[in-house]
Amino acid sequence: MREQVVAMDTGHIYLGLLLHNHQPVGNFPSVIQQVYEQSYLPMLEALERHPGVRVSLHYTGSLLDWLEATHPEFLERIAALIQRGQVEIVGGGYYEPILPAIPDRDKIGQIRAFSERLHALFGTTPDGMWLAERVWEPSLPRYLEEAGIQWTILDDTHLKATGLDDDDLYGYYATEDQSGVLKVYATSKKLRYTIPWRPVAETIQWLRSLAKPGQQRIAVMGDDGEKFGSWPETGPYCWGEDGWVDAFLSALEQECDWLHTIPLGEYARSAPALGRIYIPTTSYIEMSEWSLPPRKAYQFGRLLHKLEENRENEILQFFRGGFWRNFLARYPEVNNQHKKMLRVHERVHAAGETEALRHLWKAQANDTYWHGLFGGAYMGHMRSAIYHHLIRAEHLADRVLHQNQPWQSYEFTDFDRDTHNELIIEGSAQNLYLAPERGGTLFEWDLRQSGHNILSVMARHPESYHQVLREYEQERRQKARQAATEPQALKPESPHTTVRTKEPDLDRLLVIDRHRRTSLKDHFLPAGLPFPSFLQNRYEELGDFIEQPYHTEVEQDEQGLLVTLTRQGKVKRAGALGPLPVLLTKQLVIARDAEYLSISYTLENRGRARLHTCFACEWNLHLLAGGKNEQAYCLIEGQAPALLDQNEEVADVQALHVGNTWLKQDIGFLISQKALLWRFSLDAVTGSEAGFERTHQGTCIVFLWPVVLDSGGVWRVRLDCTGSQPEGFRLS
Repeated sequence: MREQVVAMDTGHIYLGLLLHNHQPVGNFPSVIQQVYEQSYLPMLEALERHPGVRVSLHYTGSLLDWLEATHPEFLERIAALIQRGQVEIVGGGYYEPILPAIPDRDKIGQIRAFSERLHALFGTTPDGMWLAERVWEPSLPRYLEEAGIQWTILDDTHLKATGLDDDDLYGYYATEDQSGVLKVYATSKKLRYTIPWRPVAETIQWLRSLAKPGQQRIAVMGDDGEKFGSWPETGPYCWGEDGWVDAFLSALEQECDWLHTIPLGEYARSAPALGRIYIPTTSYIEMSEWSLPPRKAYQFGRLLHKLEENRENEILQFFRGGFWRNFLARYPEVNNQHKKMLRVHERVHAAGETEALRHLWKAQANDTYWHGLFGGAYMGHMRSAIYHHLIRAEHLADRVLHQNQPWQSYEFTDFDRDTHNELIIEGSAQNLYLAPERGGTLFEWDLRQSGHNILSVMARHPESYHQVLREYEQERRQKARQAATEPQALKPESPHTTVRTKEPDLDRLLVIDRHRRTSLKDHFLPAGLPFPSFLQNRYEELGDFIEQPYHTEVEQDEQGLLVTLTRQGKVKRAGALGPLPVLLTKQLVIARDAEYLSISYTLENRGRARLHTCFACEWNLHLLAGGKNEQAYCLIEGQAPALLDQNEEVADVQALHVGNTWLKQDIGFLISQKALLWRFSLDAVTGSEAGFERTHQGTCIVFLWPVVLDSGGVWRVRLDCTGSQPEGFRLS
């Protein structure tokens, strides 16, 4: 039975406001507390001051869990607003997953679990949901219906892609996919880009222009709650004296004779659909830009801004970029995380372990599966958290499947779905993932005791905004040479259109990696190569072993696994006409029930001339260093402890430890031959809503040895690696 709505006689309109509030799994508690104080609490207090304004609110499960643990009184106040009919609570996937990217069983499970949680907290079951990053695929309606969802909200660009115009979007549409009806609203770009960036009167005037006699219409805005106070420069603007939010809410109350705020679920139950619609695969326009390859994304962005400036609306309507899933193609690190999630999904559901399922769902949180203005693929602490939950889910499931007994297994399988087989080694103590076709490298090493993947390093990829940064820095340096101008009043601007940097000359720090930052990379380098040249990727690779195929054999016994990787390649010689053939063998001994790995290298000169070269073994480790984190350390035998994110060159190293006391994770290296050590922080220049900044992605550690081999000569070295802190270990 439909609820009653106001009669649309002369010049009335509804306004549906949906505030989406989210904090990623793995975010720092101090950051969440800051946003709580800057945005969440002030908005709640504002709604309490303005009882005539009715809205829809969405808090993701990860944020809701934090609120319940730290500010339970906040939830009690939300419940009071729900009780008096001012607020409607909105559901979604519990941990804000990109629904098309996770298995169907988890889609439905996460939505249902979150609806049950909201009912337990607030006594009401949501019938609508927030769709993470508005990533839409046409198959979604049947899964949402099965999960009990009746309506959701997308961008206006989604619906315009079907041929609709702005004037067609003041209501909702019905869609389906072999299912019942799903009601779909379009959030107005006009409202998203004027609230709160433009004067209140401008928004009210625009809404008044939409009010049509005799028509039942609703204008909708769904957007991030964080932009009201925690986005750059919005705090005083939104919440200071004569703050924007109170002025806006007061205006809504004052204009209530013709402007009626209403929760979206209530409107969906009371008004008919504008029509039937079938929406193509898409997301919001910025996401479709970010998912393109860097050069194309830059071109797309320039064209988009040009079309917007020239108000080429007829072209903009059909202007579409990339497809969200292409983030899995753009970033092998993101794909690795995603395919690990799919692998763990199978184990968790096979085991039927409830706690493992909760860890799996946390690991499906969307934030590190993409990158754009707000995406977190480059956020190391969030990557670490996602892998932690994946490893915990896997470990809990395996304890059931293997009845708490020590075990180890291996398989050759196309883990990353690129038609090349990887070697996946798993066990009760550790997992190691090897890529025989890509240099015989190690690209994942999960240590189950700490639940940490120590190799989850993000390479420094080219990004479309790097060109924006270069252009900005060039212009800034030109202006700095001119006379200083008069200071101007501070005015907040949308992060979509404003360039900010957290330190000057960031463009000079741009370094793009040649390959993915995996470990056990086998380099042949020019003798005497300067450390800064390697650090800046300004060197010649003399061998043909990087990213090339290795022959692989595996033997297994009760103690563990022996993996033998071999490649006969070629190594260039300085001043020589041609390269020499070199047989490289690396044998890995992988313990069955301990966090231990031993690597033995053998080089054999199969040419007829002497080989004089420098051999290097590269490791890339992720131990939450960066920002001079004192908990992340490097201990070299005979030297004082050092911070892990420092750059240094040290001769004659035979033993060292790197680790993080907060993670309770230490990696020890014992080397059979003294090596020259290069150690440096991998810092990417990334963009965020707060501006361009350097972000630590991992630590590169390179062991180097001079090698001189006559024809037929053989050279050997061994590295023993432990993943547990040695007995009596103390950082001092």
